Amino acid sequence: MANVTRKIINDPVYGFITIDHPLLFQIIAHPYYQRLRRIHQMAFASLVYPGAVHTRLHHSLGAYHLMCCALGELKNKGVAITAEEELGAKIAILLHDIGHGPFSHALEKTLIEKMHHEKISLLIMQRFNEIFEGKLQLAIDIFTNKYNKPFLHQLVSGQLDVDRMDYLTRDSFFTGVSEGVIGYDRILKMLTVHNDELMVEEKAIYSIEKFLVARRLMYWQVYLHKTVLSAEMMLVKVIARAKELVKNGVQVDCSTPMLDFFLHNPSASDDLENHLDKFCLLDDTDLVSTFKKWMFHQDKILSFLSTSLINRRLYKLKLSPDPIDPVLEKTLKEKICNTLSIDENDAEYYVFSGEAINTTYDPTEESINILFKDGSVKDISQVDNALIHRNLSSPVKKHYICFLNV
Repeated sequence: MANVTRKIINDPVYGFITIDHPLLFQIIAHPYYQRLRRIHQMAFASLVYPGAVHTRLHHSLGAYHLMCCALGELKNKGVAITAEEELGAKIAILLHDIGHGPFSHALEKTLIEKMHHEKISLLIMQRFNEIFEGKLQLAIDIFTNKYNKPFLHQLVSGQLDVDRMDYLTRDSFFTGVSEGVIGYDRILKMLTVHNDELMVEEKAIYSIEKFLVARRLMYWQVYLHKTVLSAEMMLVKVIARAKELVKNGVQVDCSTPMLDFFLHNPSASDDLENHLDKFCLLDDTDLVSTFKKWMFHQDKILSFLSTSLINRRLYKLKLSPDPIDPVLEKTLKEKICNTLSIDENDAEYYVFSGEAINTTYDPTEESINILFKDGSVKDISQVDNALIHRNLSSPVKKHYICFLNV
């Protein structure tokens, strides 16, 4: 595959995606990267939106395609980008999500404790850099924002990066939720660089506002949909129960040796660079097949949770703008204890509360800067008559209680 000079991939969202460098072929062909085929982009969203079965590989290639488009537009506007920098940025976006574990964000820091997926992505990129004899160093510098052209990092990770542009476009396509549709092509056309910072031309103000509004709508309609949230929280509870049983000396066998290793060795996350080969064999199928095995486990809670997830018998979830009343939670737990004849500690697996937070645009994190024709620069939230004022820059917090309805 390394000898191939050009290949096109037919993508349902963008049409043809071109891969045109031997190193890109070698990275894509590597088993670490191919694992992304076996990890769903949206975890359990397919339980609500049946079409949402696309994978991390789809998203990775889509973000890569948008990076190619963005770099092309910037070069056409006279922005100095060398061939090496172009390749580095393409590799950085291609590998930006390679550290995701099974079911993506749903199990973040749960299966592999204390490790955010971006940190694992960096470990894998550093391993690739060893394999390919230092050829990924520029990509790593761009990914970690240590390179002297910040706009390249901002294209990979920022308020207006190609990662977000692809997942909004792709997720709305596969879910059929039209509220997530953004004018990504117009935004790309309007990108520019000023003082080495990524900015947007004045003409794109309304496209940026639509992008931010679409992001908020997708979060509450899709990503934090109450049924999706219920399934993902039940997923977390399954792993928590399995870990509790292991800690108490109960035999809990997984269907694959990789999952078995991480379940029985929680401290492995402290030394993950030495277990990358095992991690890079973990995917959604390890968990699904293991849940089917645990359906018949002697522990009633582990068996019940696993069976419920496999058969889509989900807990009821209620959202509230106010914190959940402790009396309500206590009442529901007492009801569960009496109905199922379990103790109060075990009731935590059947009734639990939490909060979901989304901030559409946080100017304190990183700005989306608008470059005006007179050379002045303003944050999108400071533009006259802009939608993005207090409402969309303030975090929205919703409290929830999730429980087995008996």
